[in-house]
Amino acid sequence: MINSPKKCLVVGPSWVGDMVMAQSLFIQLKQDYPAMQIDVLAPQWSKALLESMPEVTDSIVMPVGHGSLGLKIRYQLGKSLREKGYDWAITLPNSLKSALIPYWAKIKKRSGFKGEMRYGLINTMHILNPDILTMTVQRFVALAREPSSSAPQYLAPQLAVDQTKLSQTLKYLQLNTPFIILCPGAEYGEAKRWPAKHFAHLVDALCLKGYHVVILGSEKDQGVAQKIIDNVGNSSQLMDFTGKTSLTEAIHLLTVASGVVSNDSGLMHIAAAVNTPLVAIYGSSDPHFTPPLSKNHKIIDLELECSPCFKRKCPLGTRACLEGIEPTLIETQLLLLIEGAEGE
Repeated sequence: MINSPKKCLVVGPSWVGDMVMAQSLFIQLKQDYPAMQIDVLAPQWSKALLESMPEVTDSIVMPVGHGSLGLKIRYQLGKSLREKGYDWAITLPNSLKSALIPYWAKIKKRSGFKGEMRYGLINTMHILNPDILTMTVQRFVALAREPSSSAPQYLAPQLAVDQTKLSQTLKYLQLNTPFIILCPGAEYGEAKRWPAKHFAHLVDALCLKGYHVVILGSEKDQGVAQKIIDNVGNSSQLMDFTGKTSLTEAIHLLTVASGVVSNDSGLMHIAAAVNTPLVAIYGSSDPHFTPPLSKNHKIIDLELECSPCFKRKCPLGTRACLEGIEPTLIETQLLLLIEGAEGE
């Protein structure tokens, strides 16, 4: 195959958290091939995230929506990429359609895991052993090397933030006091969301400690944010930014927050990648599979017999894995992390 690849096209994932974890692959590639150009083919929303990854040279917008086949569009894009001269493609999603563009771009080496009938489309085929590659980040980083039967070492994602733009964000949002961020959303479903009533109790406790609290999320999280607001005792120190910030602004806020409490979500992975003290709450998902990749975090998981179930909605109708996590536990762990960070 290729002795020293010069230009690599990475077909990126469609989820925020996965894209953050993909930075560990980019870091590994730059360690192995310092002069190599890394371009990432990914959805439009990911541009802000990729701009915070110094290993990435350029991002190419995937013109087809998640779940859409769009064969003609994919072919046209693949054909247009031939002139870029890529000598290596790494495809992170396991679908057949995700492997089509590198094939049509006539990229010589095309790496990926065995997926949906991808023989020929992928010509450096990795066979997934989930007992060895137990984490998503390991699976991504494994594609930087030839197929192997061992789990690779990896370096944690580390987003780089433009300090001038960060200052502009804080000025624009009128934030100049210590604040804690709550991320009550989870795109996957309600079985990953700590109850709004528990978040509200946490807000009251943190405000009594003198903190301002910011609720952060997308427009889809505005409903749960309102439930939190409706249940707090005093909302004078509470700010709701759900649906009101760009992804770049969200990264900036997570960078300078005193601490973060988050469900297992994309924002949780961003908080870890900027090394902010983080309490990560797990319900239906597995903290061993997609943990926050930083040292400055605490995972809260009740480890019930029924979890992780990986369901969008609780099959038992109880959400016991989340209902049973008391706000006082989250408050205690968060304040310990913040105190530890301030003492460093």
